[in-house]
Amino acid sequence: MKPIVAIVGRPNVGKSTLFNKITGKRISIVEDVPGVTRDRIYFDANWNGRDMLLVDTGGIEPKTGDVILKHMRLQAEIAIATADVIIFMCDIRAGLTADDRDIATMLLKSGKPVIPCVNKIDSVGMPPLEFYEFYGLGFAEDPIPLSSVHGTGTGDILDRVVSYFPPETEEEDTSNPIGVAVIGKPNAGKSSLVNKILGENRMIVSDIAGTTRDAIDSRVENSHGVFNFIDTAGIRRQSKVDDKIEKYSVMRAKLAVERADVCIVMIDAEQGITEQDERVAGLAHEAGKAVIVCVNKWDLIEKDNSTVKEFTDKIRTALSYMSYASLMFISAKTGLRVDKLFDEIIAVYEESKKRITTGILNDLLSDAVTRVQPPSDKGRRLKIYYMTQNSVQPPTFVIFCNDSRLFHFSYQRYIENCLRDVFGFKGTPIKLIIRERGDSPN
Repeated sequence: MKPIVAIVGRPNVGKSTLFNKITGKRISIVEDVPGVTRDRIYFDANWNGRDMLLVDTGGIEPKTGDVILKHMRLQAEIAIATADVIIFMCDIRAGLTADDRDIATMLLKSGKPVIPCVNKIDSVGMPPLEFYEFYGLGFAEDPIPLSSVHGTGTGDILDRVVSYFPPETEEEDTSNPIGVAVIGKPNAGKSSLVNKILGENRMIVSDIAGTTRDAIDSRVENSHGVFNFIDTAGIRRQSKVDDKIEKYSVMRAKLAVERADVCIVMIDAEQGITEQDERVAGLAHEAGKAVIVCVNKWDLIEKDNSTVKEFTDKIRTALSYMSYASLMFISAKTGLRVDKLFDEIIAVYEESKKRITTGILNDLLSDAVTRVQPPSDKGRRLKIYYMTQNSVQPPTFVIFCNDSRLFHFSYQRYIENCLRDVFGFKGTPIKLIIRERGDSPN
């Protein structure tokens, strides 16, 4: 495995800014508000040819009664326990605080290599007298002056980080995991599902809607294969997204959908499917992603012989635009059918990558046109010449005809249904591209 490097410290010392600077991407939300990063956020990074898994953590408040801050501390403690090297960040503007000393004591007890650094030096010069206070933290390493905004000192930190890595003795793992984005309304059980899969409290789970703010990646390797689960912030109705940080969170959730191969749409069984669930599922549909609709909290529903059918009918009606979606009834809390989710993920992923040869496609097209004549308008009939598949994820087919205006939506849906009847494509949308090629030369 790649060495794990955790960035820890008090809230608002610049951990997420440094994380983004090292990874070269705006992965963690950065705001001048304490407590923005609440969970552990993982991302691959590289320095001088050495790969690492970088972890951004929520700020540690050693003494607090706030439930979210307690969760944040727990997440940071888990990051410390699993890390190979720890970057400990302090803030020159705040000076050396009692909380810094408490965190330093926690890190010293861990026995892990710790690289102390003092951030925000850019605003007061390099280094001011206050900088030398941080030598009193008691670490073997001298503190490094840093400006995470400008990147000053970042190279020095990373040089020290990789000095603790073991020698490279074998090739790095180059396997490409299946990307799985878990999306849904706030409090639908997204984080609970990922935590159940991981077998640890990877994400903060609480009854407070909107607890997860970032899109958080978790790598899973098991007998089924390699997966990258992306837990996302709950997506609210646009009219209710007022907070600036929450707008970023929604944007991150949408970007998570874009980089996923499969989307799991979480629906709260107690609430039933809502208009907002339809909008969330629409993000995956419009992005052309394979979809599994998971009705969560199924253990809390009183059931009879018709309960599953009633739920299924309601969901299929509400999501009529994506009748292809796979449907499962689960409980993230108890683990009901969670073990079967991997088989379904692999199945819809493979369906989204399915390719059909041009010859077989045109045999199907010829049969479809024979059974249902193409539409006509004012004496001019649609002529379909041939069809070919030009890409996957989603399976995309180009159909050449004489006049695209005659290729009505209803006939496109008919052709799509024919494709599904013969080739399946369960769980994945199909894209049809209509092109004109003039009159057929026969």
